[in-house]
Amino acid sequence: MAKNASDSPTLVPGRKADKSDVSTQAETQVVVAFDDNRAASALVGPYGQNLALVERRLGVVIDQRGNHIAIAGSRDGCEAARRTLESLYALAVQGRDLSQGEVEGAIRAIIAQGSLFDFDPKAAKSAFEEINLRKRPVRARTAAQDSYIRALKRHEMTFGIGPAGTGKTWLAVAYAAQLFERKEVDRIILSRPAVEAGERLGFLPGDLAQKVDPYLRPLYDALYDLLGFDRTQKMFEKQAIEIAPLAYMRGRTLNHAFIILDEAQNTTR
Repeated sequence: MAKNASDSPTLVPGRKADKSDVSTQAETQVVVAFDDNRAASALVGPYGQNLALVERRLGVVIDQRGNHIAIAGSRDGCEAARRTLESLYALAVQGRDLSQGEVEGAIRAIIAQGSLFDFDPKAAKSAFEEINLRKRPVRARTAAQDSYIRALKRHEMTFGIGPAGTGKTWLAVAYAAQLFERKEVDRIILSRPAVEAGERLGFLPGDLAQKVDPYLRPLYDALYDLLGFDRTQKMFEKQAIEIAPLAYMRGRTLNHAFIILDEAQNTTR
């Protein structure tokens, strides 16, 4: 879990301090601890290249000490870097190789999402809908998001249409988590049409869940951020959260479940 630390200059490993480090003292510092040493090592990458890439792309300064990683910089930059590292760590725990492409993809996904739900109470309209989770509240920042949350609360079936990065999946996952915490649903079903781009699911290693895992990564990222990594994993183990390709959903009985069909534009009639 991430925790705030005192504001102080943070140095990049292998670089000597100079006067610029003091003059550009960080506004915010966040420390993230990772329990799995093997996954933490994969996260850092050879000679710290993964951390260096995150630094360059997000404009932060990262200092690694064992399995603790300190992030210093602007508030938005630190938050984006924290979410990027936690997303990559989740992949490393599953044994995935963190190539430069994987790291770049995770950074782009976080940038696209932005700090969509880190709202300023003074700036946000009090009338906007809010989703209350144990970890933190999620409030709409735009009229479109407000309308979307209201639709989720009032209708059993809701279609969310909009460009990437506007919070369609994120808000749906947040609302599903709220209903689960309130025991209004017994499980959360995550589904997505597995549209292949040259590859074949059958040739991917692992069981069904591992084969469709790459397709459901945006849903995982939202769950990890909203519920926390450990809690999400426990829910998967208890089958409170279930994943399935759309092709396997026919004929299922889904009582007392919140179902999220992501990327539904890729489905046939």
